[in-house]
Amino acid sequence: MLIDLEVEDIWAKATSREHGKILRRIGAHHVVLPEFDMGERVAHLVTGRMLDYIEFEDDFAIVKTAAPSWAFGKPLGESGIRSKYGVTVVCVKRRGHDFTYATAETMIMPGDTLIVAGPAGKAEQFADMT
Repeated sequence: MLIDLEVEDIWAKATSREHGKILRRIGAHHVVLPEFDMGERVAHLVTGRMLDYIEFEDDFAIVKTAAPSWAFGKPLGESGIRSKYGVTVVCVKRRGHDFTYATAETMIMPGDTLIVAGPAGKAEQFADMT
């Protein structure tokens, strides 16, 4: 009925991936699978070295992880994280301090927590190195 009424932004909750496909085919603009999404997020947290994990559509993820030891004492611009691993360090948190936006000059230190963004597989691989 919402499609017939030409509603521009239709959200629907699916109970399975198959249900989600059906909802998209009949015109839902946004399909959420809360149980599936939370299960996937928890699985990433339990099995990997990630401190937090959020995956968006189109295979894009944001991961909270510890800084890898090989990056200690280097500014981000020289670490090669983006070019070698295909992820971008968005924020850095030092113990006892708030998160700060990362720049090319941001130094990575032991104990730092990083927020990285990029393709889900690459973000997961980067977190596995820490």
